[in-house]
Amino acid sequence: MSKKLEGKIAVVTGGSAGIGLGTAKRFAEEGARVFITGRRQAELDKAVAAIGSNATAIPGDASKLADIDRIYAKVTALAGRIDVLFVNAGFYEVGTLGEITEEHFDKTFNTNVRGLLFAVQKALPLLSKDASVILTGSIASSIGIPSFSVYNATKAAVRSFARSWILDLKGRGGIPRLRRQRVRHRRRADGRRRRRPVLIGRAAFRDRWLAEAAE
Repeated sequence: MSKKLEGKIAVVTGGSAGIGLGTAKRFAEEGARVFITGRRQAELDKAVAAIGSNATAIPGDASKLADIDRIYAKVTALAGRIDVLFVNAGFYEVGTLGEITEEHFDKTFNTNVRGLLFAVQKALPLLSKDASVILTGSIASSIGIPSFSVYNATKAAVRSFARSWILDLKGRGGIPRLRRQRVRHRRRADGRRRRRPVLIGRAAFRDRWLAEAAE
């Protein structure tokens, strides 16, 4: 395994399971010191054990701005900067048109859109020169999936954020590279979709929600 991230500081939101955990493991394998966030301490503890000694867990709710502030305050105190920010925390649940509730809408948008926006904006002062910001995108941003219209809309917002923020930050010295990672699917020998993250480049990216909805 190459050590492309040796000496780098990485923050992975939603890093206690799934795509986030797979990514955090890969970052650590490549030499990064990794901070992961999540709401459940027990899951964070398991994730840290799986990642190894280069991992630190910071509990917090990605939809709450006060928690985001507290997370970055701890990263500042322990590491002083961020070289790689992977904003991965997300939420989904089924909601068919005609049955969508205000609670369903708010919970999905608060995490996937509001939380993502402020996770990036509040990180800007901490990002090192030539830092990378990675957003978890999805094919769900551009296709229709029954009963997932609210979730799909949040992923369309992520796509729009990435395109617009690149222009917002253009020409500003020391501003990070922004990447929107679209999810790729690989199939097993029997033709079924994999349920484990597929490693692509530096990290593991997979849309487990879309796979579960499609099967």
